[in-house]
Amino acid sequence: MFIGIDHGTTAMRFAALFPESGKVLKLEIPRTEAADMAESQLVSSMEDAFGIKSVDISLMAVTYSMGDGITDIEDIRSVNNRGVKSIEGAGKKTGGGSRVFDSIMSSGIPAVVIPGIHDGSNTDPRLNIFSHSTSPEKVGIAYHAFSLGFTDFVLSDISSNTVTVGVAGGKLVGAIDACIFAPGLQHGPLDVQALRDVDAGKMSANEAFVHSGVLKNTPFSDRHDLIKAAEGKDSQALLALDSIALFAAMEIAGMQLLLKDYDSTGEIIIEGSVGEIPYVVDKIESHLGVKVHVLDRWSAAVGCAEIAKAIYSGSQGILGLNVNF
Repeated sequence: MFIGIDHGTTAMRFAALFPESGKVLKLEIPRTEAADMAESQLVSSMEDAFGIKSVDISLMAVTYSMGDGITDIEDIRSVNNRGVKSIEGAGKKTGGGSRVFDSIMSSGIPAVVIPGIHDGSNTDPRLNIFSHSTSPEKVGIAYHAFSLGFTDFVLSDISSNTVTVGVAGGKLVGAIDACIFAPGLQHGPLDVQALRDVDAGKMSANEAFVHSGVLKNTPFSDRHDLIKAAEGKDSQALLALDSIALFAAMEIAGMQLLLKDYDSTGEIIIEGSVGEIPYVVDKIESHLGVKVHVLDRWSAAVGCAEIAKAIYSGSQGILGLNVNF
């Protein structure tokens, strides 16, 4: 059996794939809880949840942070610094992802680390003006879509942040990261006022990033409060969802423009805790004039498990990424 791990913004998600039965089991541990767990406790929690022993695992596929220290899929025991250049930068740090990564590395379980897409990746060089394009879990989502039969598509993952990925002919060609274009609920690009606040010493650039999402001008603190208010037709809640849908649609259209150079516009797939909201789906479809495919928030973990299965079966390439295992 195979396990995929999604290093999400708020939680670590584990998916166990049992090929013979086709069964997929799931486990979610909030990152803050994972940070307080011992390495042995994390492994035993996974074993208990899936009803397995570590020796039953043929291969795991792990994602960690930005994944910008590697360009290929690598053996977990061959990467330096968990496959990242640094944990400093854009994003919230809790220690949960590090604890999970280290527990897998020291467990003896066979595992690979999936890279992010960045300026050293074998993707469209025109996007390499930016140092980072997407973190590794988006590769997992894209591979899950590929496993479902999609070979040409634009994938937009909309949740705490918004990241959009382009795949043409089964190969990753580029991505747009959360700090570049479309905001999510919590995170987004820095506007002029945010730059002023950073320069004035009111906050760090990272603090500005994690507070630049569409919730910043609302009284809502999280997705649940926002959805509840939107269901009650609260005008601020609906405006926040309208904004996130508009920017996501614009980002998707921008990625479609890139795919035209690869003789494809691709189908549109959206995913994430906000991408699952019917109101947002309807708005995006209206903006783009097409129907979209919707995947659930477990797609990254499931896709990583599918990557592990493919590599174990001998695959040397995953969406154009080389495999060194």
